[in-house]
Amino acid sequence: MSQEKLAKEIVELVGGEKNVVSLVHCATRLRFVLKDDAKADKAKLEKTEGIIAVKENGGQFQVVVGNKVPEVYSAIGQISNILDDSSEKEKPKKSAKGLGGIIDVISSIFAPLLGVMAGAGILKGLLLIASNVGWLETTETTYKILFAAADSLFYFLPLLLAVTTARKFQGNMFVAMTIAGALIYPSIVTLKAEGTPTDFFGIPVILMNYSSTVIPIILAVIVMSKLEKFFNKVLHESVKNFITPLFLLVIMVPLTLLVFGPFGVYVGNAIASGLVAAFGFSPLLAGAVMGASWQLLVIFGIHWGLIPVFINNVAVYGRDGVKPAATASIFAQTGAAFGVMLKTKNKKLKTLAGSSTLTALFGITEPAIYGVTLPLKRPFIAGVIGGAVGGAIIGQAGTQAFASGAPGLLTLPIFYGPGGEGFPGLILGICVSFVVSAALTYIMGFKDPVEEEEQEKSTESIHPSVRTADSVDQDVLSPIEGTIVELSEVPDPAFSSGAMGKGIAIEPAVGRVVAPFDGTITVAFKKKHALAVVSDTGAELLVHVGVDTVKLDGQHFTSHIQEGDRVKAGDLLLEFDIDAIKAAGYHTVTPIIVTNSANYEEVVPLITGQVRVQEPLLTLYGGKGQKQE
Repeated sequence: MSQEKLAKEIVELVGGEKNVVSLVHCATRLRFVLKDDAKADKAKLEKTEGIIAVKENGGQFQVVVGNKVPEVYSAIGQISNILDDSSEKEKPKKSAKGLGGIIDVISSIFAPLLGVMAGAGILKGLLLIASNVGWLETTETTYKILFAAADSLFYFLPLLLAVTTARKFQGNMFVAMTIAGALIYPSIVTLKAEGTPTDFFGIPVILMNYSSTVIPIILAVIVMSKLEKFFNKVLHESVKNFITPLFLLVIMVPLTLLVFGPFGVYVGNAIASGLVAAFGFSPLLAGAVMGASWQLLVIFGIHWGLIPVFINNVAVYGRDGVKPAATASIFAQTGAAFGVMLKTKNKKLKTLAGSSTLTALFGITEPAIYGVTLPLKRPFIAGVIGGAVGGAIIGQAGTQAFASGAPGLLTLPIFYGPGGEGFPGLILGICVSFVVSAALTYIMGFKDPVEEEEQEKSTESIHPSVRTADSVDQDVLSPIEGTIVELSEVPDPAFSSGAMGKGIAIEPAVGRVVAPFDGTITVAFKKKHALAVVSDTGAELLVHVGVDTVKLDGQHFTSHIQEGDRVKAGDLLLEFDIDAIKAAGYHTVTPIIVTNSANYEEVVPLITGQVRVQEPLLTLYGGKGQKQE
């Protein structure tokens, strides 16, 4: 599929251009902020060719497309106005709160910089190696020019963060850059370097070194964006375009130097010192924890909270001892994917695992995790164990990072410091994490798709009459028209975990539920949101419209049944208003559960994608003599 076609499908399936508030991308993901997440068709997106996974974290709707994300992002800009900063866009109806809100802010601010940050980090690492082994002297002009190219991003980091923060909070990015520029302006830097007593109208100013800092400018631009909206509201149209920037500069530059700057630097240093202290107390244990947990943090988006810490450590101490252990986690999941490639007999999975292993070696682990190890479960666990072992080795070796960059083969030079101390430990750690994870994956095994297909074929080849004398099969017709959703994707653990039984789910397109077979209504819930029906052969089926819709207290539902009613396949049982339920803030995805699944040898879904009412949905094989008289 071409990038333009994929971009068009993505925009359409996230609810259209009008449903998008903002879009940024990182190394592998398109990160949308949507007005209404319910308008996005997650199930269909996940089945679209070219999309690896779809995740919802930190207030963002994330579409994982792998290494081609820059091209897809660019294609979206060509076919829509989503990337147009000047376009008038409504604010989202709700934003993430608490930890989710913090993660959303951090990821939106840092994600656009990751590519150039990695490139600059690699160059800086290569220069470190070149100077340490004597290939280039730091006094040579060639070195100085290349070092300027590598270090400029980090030196002027406040300027770049001013842009991304202003975009996130809808502030004037040029005013934000001007404020950031004031923090690293030569005369201010000179005052700090010379230790000159500084005040602002008699108020003492504690000068800090703001080059490469993170927190001060982010705090300043957040406050600036709030003040900007206030001034634009109260000032007359004829003067606000130049008076608002004037007020913002006069207020925010001194305020940042007096308050936000020192506060941000102190907070950043305190967090960094805390993590450094943890590695100082027990580098082996701290490294093991980081190596085991990093990919878990990535899955939930929580890793964004540590990225400013890594940057701060390099800026303050010239090195970072926390990040190297995370590298073990990267190579551990790579090893797990490699183990799957060696073990599986499924050609498609073998190809996917092989390509995912290659991309993961260069730090892009999403295809390996979402496409291979996590769905198979045991390989992911093997990767966590391998990451812990490798992280412990790296932590104990005292490996340091001397520049920023996503861990991978190309960025290994950023861990090579003066004398190469700790670098052999890094190489040993990542090799051990790779080998341990691959070996554990191969030994522990997993449910190979080939084995599943053979089991299904075997089950289908056994005619009911030759299983046992009283075996009974049951066909279940679809009670709803809509899109098939895997039960594991239902946002309610009671259903997604399979605790209530096996089955399937449907995202309804039409608000009608009909009888899936001939049978009897056993439960007609008073809130009208769900019903249970038992077939004439004894299959017990629960149809639950939406998630948490019991809280609607029957609103938007119309029931046509009572307990004890006899029904025929296709009879209308229930009606509901899809738009009204979504407007009330509830998911409409509908689990269809065989509550007595244990009585059957197999519960086999028969269809994917779109399904119509009365189309074959499930087959229940080998019922244990349940036929009703």
